[in-house]
Amino acid sequence: MTSHQLADELRRVATTQVSDITRAVKEGQKSIALNEVRDMARRLSLLADAFDPKSAAEKADPQDGAQAA
Repeated sequence: MTSHQLADELRRVATTQVSDITRAVKEGQKSIALNEVRDMARRLSLLADAFDPKSAAEKADPQDGAQAA
């Protein structure tokens, strides 16, 4: 993914999600607004993982001592 493609995707996600969040807040729909915030966070995380797959692999690996006994 090029930096131009990344910038375009970030603009698209931000524009779409912020618009949806703003609409939900104006309509007094808190749960929908919160769901839109969660969706935006998920999309940005997926985008970050696509841009830096090594980082995503590190997140997937359990860390030392993190496993339950």
